[in-house]
Amino acid sequence: MPPSSNFSAGGAEQGMECIVNDQMGPFTVLYILIFIVSLPGNLLSVWAFIHSPRSTSVYLVNLLVADLLLLLALPFKILKDLGAAPWSFMVFHCQASAVTIYISLYASIAFLALIITDRYLQDCHTMRFLRLQEVGFARLLSLVIWLLLLLIMVPNMALPIQQVQVHCSSLKKDISLHWHALTVFLCTALFLNASAAVLLSSGLALKRLLGSRSNTKLWVDSRHVARSVTAVALAYILSFVPYHVVRTPYTLAQTEVIKDCQIKRQLFLGKESTLLLSVLHLCFDPLLFFYLYTPFRHTVRKMFSFQNSTPHPELQAANAKTPGLSK
Repeated sequence: MPPSSNFSAGGAEQGMECIVNDQMGPFTVLYILIFIVSLPGNLLSVWAFIHSPRSTSVYLVNLLVADLLLLLALPFKILKDLGAAPWSFMVFHCQASAVTIYISLYASIAFLALIITDRYLQDCHTMRFLRLQEVGFARLLSLVIWLLLLLIMVPNMALPIQQVQVHCSSLKKDISLHWHALTVFLCTALFLNASAAVLLSSGLALKRLLGSRSNTKLWVDSRHVARSVTAVALAYILSFVPYHVVRTPYTLAQTEVIKDCQIKRQLFLGKESTLLLSVLHLCFDPLLFFYLYTPFRHTVRKMFSFQNSTPHPELQAANAKTPGLSK
């Protein structure tokens, strides 16, 4: 689902081209800062997960994989937005790195939703949803998510037009543009389903917290879960909701349903601004790993303290929890 840069004449004088990507300088600088800030945290996350004892969280590991894919693709977007890349490089960006950005973006959405849901289910201890937290089921569900995203996104790598063009969508024939639009709506449906799971889990966690005030121990446990669920939910909302408010009308501009040039320019700037917010989660995800996963936290602390002490009590407690998140 590669983003376009320019649009053709709609809304401008007949025969004139509507230029929308002539203000990319500030975005490029911010993308570079995000890449520089997020790279050490994600590399530390890789190291910590590798050295965490025995088991790792299925959903957190998949979220980390999605972040690494985005980190790999981001430099190509930066170079393309600088406007200094050769034509062949732009084709590669349209075919591969731009599509990879969106695969990783929606993988992050799915796995964050699963992390929030799993975190709430840990607190419930209900047998009805026990299967959802099994390691085998978590791995199968993760595989299904990746395969579904590849099935939706990979056709966008087909660019049948070989002549030099100014933007990605000009490399597509009509059928490819229609698939691009379908991809947007399918991914929006995935986002809406993930958002429903986030809102439901967050609401139930807060409800459980309010209902446990008469039981001190239950209140303490519920407060901890409610805080973690709320923290991840807020990160989810801030990162992904603004982007999807703009994404659908921007797609209508890409497919020439919206033809006014000034509206196209505003939608493009809105899309780039909110996409920047979505990419910003690269900086915050390592903090989520540290906050949510006790073995990860212990490994990082151990690395910085240079101590080979016996496992922390939190670590032993975490290993006894359910597999979906804490294993």
